[in-house]
Amino acid sequence: MATLSLSCLALPSKLRNLSLTGPSSCSSSNQSSTFKSLGFSSNLSHNYLFSNGNLSMRTIERPSRHLSIVCEAAPTKKADSAAKRARQAEKRRIYNKSRKSEIKTRMKKVLEALDVLKKKTDAASEEIVPVEKLIAEAYSVIDKAVRVGTLHRNTGARRKSRLARRKKAVEIHHGWYTPAATVNAV
Repeated sequence: MATLSLSCLALPSKLRNLSLTGPSSCSSSNQSSTFKSLGFSSNLSHNYLFSNGNLSMRTIERPSRHLSIVCEAAPTKKADSAAKRARQAEKRRIYNKSRKSEIKTRMKKVLEALDVLKKKTDAASEEIVPVEKLIAEAYSVIDKAVRVGTLHRNTGARRKSRLARRKKAVEIHHGWYTPAATVNAV
C-alpha cells in the first residue's frame, strides 16, 4: 500500500506530520509512540477529524476502499455570542429584579396607607392627600418600568388600576365620593 502524508499547520507539533500506512509499522519512532500502525480492510475506512486542535477518529463502514481524511483549520473565533448574551441577560435580570421590587414596595405602602385610612372612623377628606402623593410616586415607578420593558404594558395598567380602585373604595366608604347614577338610554 502507498503511504499518505498529511500536514496541518493548526495542529500541535506532535500531530503536524501524520503518516497513515498500510499493515506495516510506522517509519518514525516518535510517531509509533503516538499512533499505532493502521491497517485497512476491504470494507473499512477511518475518518480523522481535526477540529480546534482535537483529533477524533471514527471507523465507518463503506462499500468502497477509499480513505476520507478531513482536516479543518478553523479561523480564530470571536468571543462566543452565547456567552455575551448570557452576561447581558444576567445584568438585565438583576436590573429588572430591583425595579420590580421597588414597584412592589411602593404598592405595598399605598395599600397599607389606604387600609389605615379606611379603618379610621373619624377621617377627614384632607387625609387622602398624602396617600395621593404615594399613589403618584407608584404610578411614576410603574410607568418607568413599562417604558424600559421590565413590565408589560397591560401588567402596568392592571397594577395602576388596582391602586385607583382601592382608593375609590376608601373614598366611597367614608362618603367623600358618590358614584354617579348610571342612566340606560333606550
